[in-house]
Amino acid sequence: MFQRAAYQLAFLFAVFLFSAGPVTVADVRPEGRGIRTGLEVASAGGFKDLRGKKVGVVTNPTGVDRHLVSLIDLLAGAKGVELKAIFGPEHGARGAAAAGAKVADAKDAATGTPVYSLFGASRSPADEVLKRLDVIIFDIQDIGVRTYTYLATLIKVMEAAAKNKVEVWVLDRPVPIGGETVEGPLLSKSFESFVGPHPLPLRHGLTAGEFARLVNGERKIGARLKVIKMEGYTRRGWYGDSGLIWVAPSPNIPSVDTALVYAGMVLVEGVETLSEGRGTTRPFRLVGAPWLDGRRLAKTLNSLGLPGVLFRAAWFKPSFSKFSGEECSGVELHVTDSRAYRSVAVAVHLLSAIGKQHPGKLKFRERAFDRLAGTDSLRKALEAGKRPAPIISGWKKELAAFLKRRAPYLLYR
Repeated sequence: MFQRAAYQLAFLFAVFLFSAGPVTVADVRPEGRGIRTGLEVASAGGFKDLRGKKVGVVTNPTGVDRHLVSLIDLLAGAKGVELKAIFGPEHGARGAAAAGAKVADAKDAATGTPVYSLFGASRSPADEVLKRLDVIIFDIQDIGVRTYTYLATLIKVMEAAAKNKVEVWVLDRPVPIGGETVEGPLLSKSFESFVGPHPLPLRHGLTAGEFARLVNGERKIGARLKVIKMEGYTRRGWYGDSGLIWVAPSPNIPSVDTALVYAGMVLVEGVETLSEGRGTTRPFRLVGAPWLDGRRLAKTLNSLGLPGVLFRAAWFKPSFSKFSGEECSGVELHVTDSRAYRSVAVAVHLLSAIGKQHPGKLKFRERAFDRLAGTDSLRKALEAGKRPAPIISGWKKELAAFLKRRAPYLLYR
């Protein structure tokens, strides 16, 4: 009898669905997936505040709406808006260039709009181009990590725009690895660079719009800044909660999990004798070297009980970058709880464990590592064999000060 009732209930439900018409993704969207990006908020009104204005955009493949239509195409088709220039950051406006590779000027094939590189001979928009613009729009999916160069580009754009009296719009997007957690050492002023453009912790939790507000205030840039806020976003939100499709912001960040792991494993780029997995399908999630005992390392790291992660012994052969063509032994990081995972703490534990397991094998590229860390104190502590716990706890005071600094500039709770 129970089985017959279940069949009848299923039949009635099917009839209801059929009579109600097709079910779309929007119809079954879970609670919390009502986020609209800054681009979607601006485009919903047909970009009416841009009508009659000459516009330039700083964007890349991530500058799309939830239907994957690009900002470039939306502006090109917007009534009364003159799209005059496209500016490409590292990896280029179309995202095809490798990490660190210089990007040349070009012309957009779809719209015929000139494309100017911000990662070539110059990293700032040229005055002669800006003088022809009324507004420059920044729409790029950042990942919330200080070493990611898009926010350095945003500073350069704001400085050049302020000089030329051009308004700056930031179309805001989520912090994909969460806006509540901050981690790592604070960048010291003497270590500022294009991978460390402002005194922030390694994992800073700021959206691009919040970052723009902070640097505009703290650096006294004087930009005429307008942040188009997201709707429905909270600091606790993660990209998986947003209902948005992930578009890789750079070639080696293919997934949100990779972005989270990158926030700490980027430090491995500064170790000459370790591969961070570049040249594999799992960059930053794989770490190893031909001389490393991955089985032993995985056992050691798993014994620590670090929250939100498990380590698996792994073997890989990079097709480029460090140890290209050589078989490496190491570990793969598997994130089991994104909110519990602490990116920088895991990286410190991993580097410390390798240093103890293979004395003398870790060779730091001192300048590169210190630029990524934002300080030389982390490298010196690891070289001295200092335990991870006091290294990590030593950041608490400066992180607390940073949270107070950023508070006036936050746009989301």
